[in-house]
Amino acid sequence: MKDLTQGSIPKHLISMALPMMIGMLIQTLYFIVDLYFVGKLGSAALAGLSLAGNAMFLIFALTQILNVSTAALISHAVGAKDQQDANLTFNQSMMLSTVVGIIVCIIGYFGAQDYLNLISQDSETVMMGLTYLHWFIPCMALQFIMVSISSALRGTGIVKPTMVIQTLSILLNIILSPILITGWGSGYAMGIAGAGFASSLSVIFAVVLLCYYFITTDKYVNVDFSLWHINVPRIKKLLAIGLPAGGEFFLMFVYMGAIYWLIKPFGAEAQAAFGLGSRVMQALFLPAMAIAFAAPAIAGQNFGAQNYQRVRDTFRWTAIMTCSLMAIILLICLSQAEWMLTHFSDDREVILISVAFLQMICWNFVPAGLVFTCSGMFQALGNTMPALLSTATRLITFILPALWLSKQSDFQIEQLWYVSVATVCLQSSVSFYFLKREFKKRLPNDNLSNECSDELNKNKLIT
Repeated sequence: MKDLTQGSIPKHLISMALPMMIGMLIQTLYFIVDLYFVGKLGSAALAGLSLAGNAMFLIFALTQILNVSTAALISHAVGAKDQQDANLTFNQSMMLSTVVGIIVCIIGYFGAQDYLNLISQDSETVMMGLTYLHWFIPCMALQFIMVSISSALRGTGIVKPTMVIQTLSILLNIILSPILITGWGSGYAMGIAGAGFASSLSVIFAVVLLCYYFITTDKYVNVDFSLWHINVPRIKKLLAIGLPAGGEFFLMFVYMGAIYWLIKPFGAEAQAAFGLGSRVMQALFLPAMAIAFAAPAIAGQNFGAQNYQRVRDTFRWTAIMTCSLMAIILLICLSQAEWMLTHFSDDREVILISVAFLQMICWNFVPAGLVFTCSGMFQALGNTMPALLSTATRLITFILPALWLSKQSDFQIEQLWYVSVATVCLQSSVSFYFLKREFKKRLPNDNLSNECSDELNKNKLIT
């Protein structure tokens, strides 16, 4: 366990974010390798990968329920020095993750084709996406166990072991992807199926290592099958915190799906371009997201220990760091968008649409950094409903104008990116307003509390 209630907050943020950042940067290489080799298979393959990849937002929504709630409740228990409570939360989370992972496998194999047919009218794109998903679904199912373990450790202030394991897993994925996609060394090219199979193999490898780590090392929390019976009060707590956070990612899944649906009249090239640009954008976000992901454990422990000023300071430092990183990424996209994208497709139309997307959408990066920061603080405080409401505001204000624009005779794909930038700016304002209100409600004024405490001590001395 790492005590985050003492010492420099910026140092804690950097020390916790650095392992995450390294793992995420290596994960960026995985994205790049997948995009590079699948992009060489043609625009239909790239579009299929993008459409299937959007399903990961649905998995993120489900894993986020356990990710956020497990880390929040365990960090509060650690701050309050209650190991028994932390262990109960962890084991209930593991039980739920196992059940949900099995359900995801079943639904994934039976429902993948209907999902792809809904958002694409190109039969080759649907076929490519379906082929990828059939090999990728085991990876999606196993994410739940990985998330429960890593979020539990993060709640106790430990991030290095899981980051090392995830890094090794991603490195394996990077090695396997070109071998399985193109047949390097083996002579048997699986095509887009190889990308999905490589991901599944690497996640199986990571889960085995995580299980070995838990068996062989001492930790603040441990697997205890006697705690795997249904504990309704604890499950309610997990869902109360996690469902709004999961709903936030589910709305992102709906948002991305809506864009794919709106642009499908422009053809597979447009869908491939949006998918390519989105993947590159998400990869660029990873360093800032690492900082934002480190904040909930720090703020959560201090909230549990009632160090309220340190909670406020955590927000301030996290906002400065994430928004600064996002500003750097904005400049990179404005100046180097074409250079970053030309390596992933030989289709000039795909590149042109993708460059236009990145150079327009990058104006929402700094507001997005503030949104990430606020979401992390809501997790730390154990109330993620404001984050869900903020995301819902963005979704509604995007979809309604976008649907109206799509019905106009002069509808252009670039209009969607302008609307998206405006709605993220609105979302950041809504998130910041909700966070200020949450701070006022949940964090007593430390100065006032200290004055009251001093006055009470004086009265005791007089007595």
